[in-house]
Order: sequence, then C-alpha cells, then structure tokens
Amino acid sequence: MQEPAPSGSAPVAPNDPYESWNRKVFSFNRFVDRWALKPVAQFYRDVTPTVVDQGVTNFFNNLQEVRNFINSLLQLKPESAVVAAGRFTYNTVFGLGGIFDVATAFDLPEQPEDFGQTLGYWGAGSGPYLMLPFLGPSTPRHFTGLASDAFVFPSAWDSVESPEVYYARALQIVDKRADLIPAEAFMSGDNYIFVRNAFLQRRQYLINDGKVVEDPFASGNSEDLMLEDF
Repeated sequence: MQEPAPSGSAPVAPNDPYESWNRKVFSFNRFVDRWALKPVAQFYRDVTPTVVDQGVTNFFNNLQEVRNFINSLLQLKPESAVVAAGRFTYNTVFGLGGIFDVATAFDLPEQPEDFGQTLGYWGAGSGPYLMLPFLGPSTPRHFTGLASDAFVFPSAWDSVESPEVYYARALQIVDKRADLIPAEAFMSGDNYIFVRNAFLQRRQYLINDGKVVEDPFASGNSEDLMLEDF
C-alpha cells in the first residue's frame, strides 16, 4: 500500500517503460502483503487502543525529524529546518520521547523532507517508475533518496542498538501498514495503475511543497485523476 495522494495534487504523466515487469513485482508484493503483512497489521489494529496506536505513530514520525532537518538545509529552506528542529525538541522533551505530538499544538506542523525531494529540488529527474520487491513503488531518484537517508546521513536510528533496532523497525512497518488499511477503501479500477498514480502524484506534491503547478482538470484525461478526497 502507498500513502494516498493529497487532495489538490495534480495528475502526472507516468513514465512506466517496465510496466510488464513492474506488474509481476506488484503481484508478488500483494501476495506477501495478503498472506503475511496485512493479517499482522489488522491484528495489531484490532487489539491496539487508538491512543497507543497514535503514540507509536508519533514516536516513529518524531525520529524522521532529523531527516527532515538535514534535507531542509540541503534544499536551502531555513524555515523548514527550524520547524523540524523545533518539532524534534518539543516532541522529545515535552512529548515523552515523541509519543505525544505537542509540536503541532505549538503551530509547528510536520513538513516531510527526504533526499529524494532534495534531488528533485536541485533538478534531478525522477527516472522511470519502478515497483521494487517488498519496498513497493519507487523511482531511481526516490530509491537513491531512501538509501542516502538510511545509510549516509545521520539519523536518530543510529542510537538504537542491535537487536532492538530490528524489533523497532518491525513495529514501525506493522504500524505503518495498519494506518494504511482504511485507505484501501479508496482503491478502484486497476489497482496497479491506482497505486502507481497515487505514488507519483504524492511525490510530485511533496517536491513542490504542496503547490499545484498544473490544473488537474486541464489535461483532459479524467482517467488519471485521483478521487478528490483521496
């Protein structure tokens, strides 16, 4: 599953030269999800109180603020960098390690930034659409960003010892998958195309910092439009 495209994001022209191979990987990922990940995520969602589930999500989101801070600086966005630093400080100190998102109450909303967005900011093309085994939808630019954020730049995860880091990562994956279960209700038509377009639209939305640079109703291709509320 992929996070839904934000409301108001413009459609994008998919560059998908490897669609035949991507569909095979997509089917493999859905098989793994159906028989392994989703049942665990559904059980987690059923037994975990809402306040605990939200606390887990907040905790892992707080760890990403270090990534947001670094990439905001690389994109020459000092205001976003200050927000990321403030969010991490407030949520870590006053939010019990990030369990409570007190920074939002202080008018410091999360501003996700990753190295894939940084590459896009400096003009790097996204490259062809790729469906990666286990990792899901991606592009060369997005995958390079993921690898850089995970293995090159400093991260709050660096302070987590082994084997606890593997338990934490597993919990993060299950929590993320559980949070995406309600989004399945929005899926329609060809699931592969739906996920592909949702991913590409969301990435473009993030790179443009939420600015719509194209009228979604001007393209004349209504088949690529996402549901207004998805």
